[in-house]
Amino acid sequence: MKNLPKPIEDCKLLFIPNEKADSQAINSDLYYNRMAEFGFSKANTYVFDHTKADKFRNLDIDLIYVSGGNTFGTLDKLRKCGFDKEIIEYVKNGVIYIGGSAGAHIATKNIEHVLKYDDNNTGLSDYNGLGLFDGVLICHYDYHRKNDLDTLIANSPYKVYYLTDSDSIVFEC
Repeated sequence: MKNLPKPIEDCKLLFIPNEKADSQAINSDLYYNRMAEFGFSKANTYVFDHTKADKFRNLDIDLIYVSGGNTFGTLDKLRKCGFDKEIIEYVKNGVIYIGGSAGAHIATKNIEHVLKYDDNNTGLSDYNGLGLFDGVLICHYDYHRKNDLDTLIANSPYKVYYLTDSDSIVFEC
């Protein structure tokens, strides 16, 4: 929170829910309430709807938060509506990107190693992430994932990082 550009209640946030978000959830208070738990005000929160992606272009926002969920499904939805490129532009223009689990993976160079943890039920074949973060991540790291980490470090052409459920990484593009 200390990296926010202003007090959290004053930050304008675009919340991007995971691939399971439907219009009923998007139009309810579900996601607004979830973000209010962190301190974001409902008045300053936009909840993304991939079926109306144009409505979320060129917003005056401080932050984008991409939720956890299925990495492949969420990235596939963002690509199909063209918002993956919009996120990159927002970040290039100073908007802060926050990723929770799948959202963190999506920000990286590549998500292929996530096949071990998430079903690729969309048939996604382009495993490139947004490239906002120079490397790849293993999220939810604990000793059960040590062999996965070691294998990825040995075989990946990318820098490899891991995050436990209480870790975060802060970096500047």
